[in-house]
Amino acid sequence: MPAYTVREWEKIAYGEAEGQIAVHHADRLAALATRSAFAGRGGSGVLEHGRNALRARGVVGILAVGDASLEILPKIDVAPGETPNHENAAIRKRLVHMLAVALDFKIDLGVITDLAWQRETLLEILIRIFCDKLTETLRKGMPRRYVGREEDLPTLRGQLDVNRQFTYHAVNPSRLACRFDLLSEDTPLNRIMKAAVVHLFRLSRRSANQKRLRELAFVYADIADVPVPALRWDEVVIDRTNRSWRELFAMARLFLHDRYQTTTGGTGEGTAMLFEMNALFEEYIGRLIARALAGTGQTVSLQGGRLFCLSAQDSERGLFQTKPDILIRRGGTVSHVIDTKWKRISSRIDDPKQGVSQADVYQMMAYAQLYHAPRLTLLYPHHPGLGTEDAVHASHRITGHATILETASIDVANSEKILDRIRRLLIGDETIVEAIG
Repeated sequence: MPAYTVREWEKIAYGEAEGQIAVHHADRLAALATRSAFAGRGGSGVLEHGRNALRARGVVGILAVGDASLEILPKIDVAPGETPNHENAAIRKRLVHMLAVALDFKIDLGVITDLAWQRETLLEILIRIFCDKLTETLRKGMPRRYVGREEDLPTLRGQLDVNRQFTYHAVNPSRLACRFDLLSEDTPLNRIMKAAVVHLFRLSRRSANQKRLRELAFVYADIADVPVPALRWDEVVIDRTNRSWRELFAMARLFLHDRYQTTTGGTGEGTAMLFEMNALFEEYIGRLIARALAGTGQTVSLQGGRLFCLSAQDSERGLFQTKPDILIRRGGTVSHVIDTKWKRISSRIDDPKQGVSQADVYQMMAYAQLYHAPRLTLLYPHHPGLGTEDAVHASHRITGHATILETASIDVANSEKILDRIRRLLIGDETIVEAIG
């Protein structure tokens, strides 16, 4: 099966040479991409179907149709490798790390060999991790819980359902309408796990993964088959009795029902597992900030606030609701508003405005007016052009206010001491303030 790889915002040319994509594969993959929820009105939100090449946009993940797949990796500035495969392996590691933080599950990246990171796609790596975790957890037993049952039996079990007994068995007293609880493995959680196993078996093209998934499907043979749209996610309760399943439940959401991805299926249509990097970066940074500020007396809210810019004159209804990515409060008062942007900014030497969008600045000024926070930050991914390490690059005072608006960057390619680096970024000793003339 031909497996192609391209990085976010880069092109893969048509052709039969190494590093190129066959035209008939490009056509089918581009057609699949247009059916994604991320495709947008013009249908090019995932892939631009050009005359000479496919160009990836700000969505990453896997597209698979027929006998071909296309892996889109994020544009993360990792250390230069010996070959593009080495660099892609490092990017896959960083992306899996971001997913693990954003979805709150733990992954031991060291159990996967460097060769596997180079040769396997993101999807196959995630499937492998899921299979390993599920197999290990199942060794301790499949979770069970009591479920209510109603059956007509020759002897009484549990309680007699009086209404049903005298409605359906009034002339047949040999059958008793019983209502009882039965300890069963056919639970919403196990149905979700089975649905994930079945779904991944259809997606995987790696023989080792298919073998593992086939074995897991056999373990779940007695669990009811439930279509993905009909799964009861709301009925799953993770508590002390099944806490070992929390991460597997999060991974099942990743594959079946996560807000970062869209999955397209159907005969002849192909499948896609895609992640919008803006949303993933926002959640990743938000969770890291919450961890970094734990115990400092500050609280962190993601997508909180929700104040309105305008109030309708003829009613109390608000208009143009705001949703700052990250709000930091101290003593119940908003002290810091952070908006994440998955964009590359330039250094101040190259551009005093650093390529920051005017619309983004207007958005932050609205937050300053509504939330009265003394500090606002536009946070971007770091890259070598900004210097050797992440930092606050510029601070400006909003005209007529005491509020400071910063531009800052964080290096997602480097997870070493990342919580300490975030603390320094947010609780630095000094901030250079420049008044805007």
